[in-house]
Amino acid sequence: MSKHSPVDGWIPVKLNTEDGTNLCRWLYVGDKNFTEPFFDETISACRSLPENGHLKRSMSSTDLLPDWAKEIDSLEPTAFIFHISRCGSTLISQMLGMLPSNIILSEVPFFDDLLRHGKMHNCMPEILPQLQAAIRLYGTKRNENQQQLFIKTDSWHIHFSKELRALYPKVPFFLLYRKPDEVIRSQQKKRGMQAIPNLLEPSIFGFDRDRISRMHLDEYMGIVIESYLTAFLEILQKDKSAYAVNYHDGAMEIADTIAAVTGLHIAEEEKLLMQQRAGFHAKFPEQVFSEEMPDEPAPAYLKRSFELYDKIESVRLGRN
Repeated sequence: MSKHSPVDGWIPVKLNTEDGTNLCRWLYVGDKNFTEPFFDETISACRSLPENGHLKRSMSSTDLLPDWAKEIDSLEPTAFIFHISRCGSTLISQMLGMLPSNIILSEVPFFDDLLRHGKMHNCMPEILPQLQAAIRLYGTKRNENQQQLFIKTDSWHIHFSKELRALYPKVPFFLLYRKPDEVIRSQQKKRGMQAIPNLLEPSIFGFDRDRISRMHLDEYMGIVIESYLTAFLEILQKDKSAYAVNYHDGAMEIADTIAAVTGLHIAEEEKLLMQQRAGFHAKFPEQVFSEEMPDEPAPAYLKRSFELYDKIESVRLGRN
């Protein structure tokens, strides 16, 4: 990064629109490597730094982001990893993050703030340059080893794929998916934001607010999965830089697929460490991963999702 940059060591972390002006709050991260499973954990880890003790000083207009981002030494995205949730994307991101050449951005809240604000207020043309600038700021090279930038999105960001593709026409999109009933069972244990009606704006998914308010939680998650798989299939049919990746391929094979497409070199000793990491829980790295899926019929509300799943499998296998 330039020594004269006004944002040396800082990243925008929160969009504030309460007074009608788009402001962003900044956080000092210094030379920290982003290794936490989710970026909100990285934010929490950095709040105790002395530079973050005067938050009133760390606000600016989002209009300044594009100009400030020009001054930094940053990596362009190597790939985006989209997913339908509970399908191994967190583990894959952590495995890729074990390579010192990689920067991993996992579900960055500020990216989500910008995308959802642009959707809600019909101002995406103004927001997209700010998003691209924010990605440059987060992708700042903090040492000479860093050469690749992988961005794992929130699951609902597949519904912003057209906007992201407009910004990055040639960057590979990896679409990570899994059998719908397995996703539902995982969500039943602990539900994410996307699994609770109206917690996210229904317009993101194209849903009617009144209709979803009357739905059972599992049924609602079923139509969320359906919306994801519909988007996946449409992208795969049109976008030659999009790649379907099934959870059941296994974590190391998925990492190898990503490496092959992006030209990422994984040394043998790094591969061994990644294979060891694959045996542990993504969100709780100290716990050995185990999972049992009951052998029972899929619920009727997942019928369309399974049809889409099978079509995606067909497209994926047809490309191989």
